[in-house]
Amino acid sequence: MRTVSLRWLTTVLLLVLAAYFLLPLYWLIVAATKNTGDLINSSPLWFANPQLWTNLGDLFSFSDGIYLRWILNSVIYSGLGAAGATLIAACAGYAMAKCEFRGREALFNVILAGVLLPTTAIGLPLFLLMSDAGLANTYWAVLLPSLVSPFGVYLSRVYAATVPDDVLDAARADGAGEWRIFLTIALKIMSPALVTIFLFQFIGIWNNYFLPLVMLSDSSLYPLTLGLTSWQGFADREPILQTLVVVGSFVSVIPLIVLSGALQRFWRAGLTEGSVRE
Repeated sequence: MRTVSLRWLTTVLLLVLAAYFLLPLYWLIVAATKNTGDLINSSPLWFANPQLWTNLGDLFSFSDGIYLRWILNSVIYSGLGAAGATLIAACAGYAMAKCEFRGREALFNVILAGVLLPTTAIGLPLFLLMSDAGLANTYWAVLLPSLVSPFGVYLSRVYAATVPDDVLDAARADGAGEWRIFLTIALKIMSPALVTIFLFQFIGIWNNYFLPLVMLSDSSLYPLTLGLTSWQGFADREPILQTLVVVGSFVSVIPLIVLSGALQRFWRAGLTEGSVRE
């Protein structure tokens, strides 16, 4: 009887937590179908004269379609940044796990310390570096800092440590070079970790607001986060922007939902792989 009660209590708690996390998404879906007047005056959790397609048309045509440019910028920043960060983290993690060199542990601890540094603390130094290099207000000003993932290096090292040394030695005995071993053997074993790093980095860059705010002044280079915030600042003078910000926010979460769903099976496999040793 106690087991049944505990199971019901757990189920109810999980349902409450699920509702807590899904309620903002539900509100966003409902609000994206409303015009400016209904957005303010109607019930916040129910539909009123739905006009989602009209709102989407207004969103994509406003200011010569600048929103589409912001989507493209976000894809460039997140896609290239996540892919580059994943590759760099994989190389660094493999080297930390399988290559013996002086100061390895000290270097790894320094990299891990990067996890503790808040973005706001390094924003100004990064801006000064990019300004001195002539890269401020360019794509590179956002892309280059996005290539660094201390957590990715840590996770890659954990998975690289599971690569059997006997397999590596056999590959070397067959004449394979280190790069070939890394690309054909290590990366396959590390693939669940790499998917996790890519997903986390992609979401982090997609949602990043502070770095583009510091680095960019040209609105044509803005990602979605900065672009929508700039619209929100003018909503009091141009009321339609209030609706467009809500609709734009709704559209911006769709790629994250699709990507998370597509990579979920790889990510879930990576959570348990290597947990059992023979």
